[in-house]
Amino acid sequence: MANQIPDSSASVLVVCLCAQWCGVCRDYVASFAQVQAQFPQARFLWVDIEDEADLLHPLDIEDFPTLLIAVGQVVRFYGPLTPQPETLLRLIRAKAGEAGAPAVANPQITAMAARILAKHVD
Repeated sequence: MANQIPDSSASVLVVCLCAQWCGVCRDYVASFAQVQAQFPQARFLWVDIEDEADLLHPLDIEDFPTLLIAVGQVVRFYGPLTPQPETLLRLIRAKAGEAGAPAVANPQITAMAARILAKHVD
């Protein structure tokens, strides 16, 4: 059964920033897809930090997986997380499901999210 994100007036974007060479990332692909299936109204993207380094500059991704959650144009979460599906589920519910969830204030992260959106979202 699909989870509903109460703040459905804006599009929800969930981006996993990983690397193909990272064993943790390769193992996390299935968990990410499992959670994606539970939120059909959200857009999930897998971004390889080496293949798409131009989208990330000047930020360095050092911990895997690193996740970005945006609602509309507002980034509500950016950071590493433990690679369990339950952690991702809770995070999506908390950050995308609450209309008053605070925005990430870092302009470099906001700019990165805009570049990802411009390249990957229709």
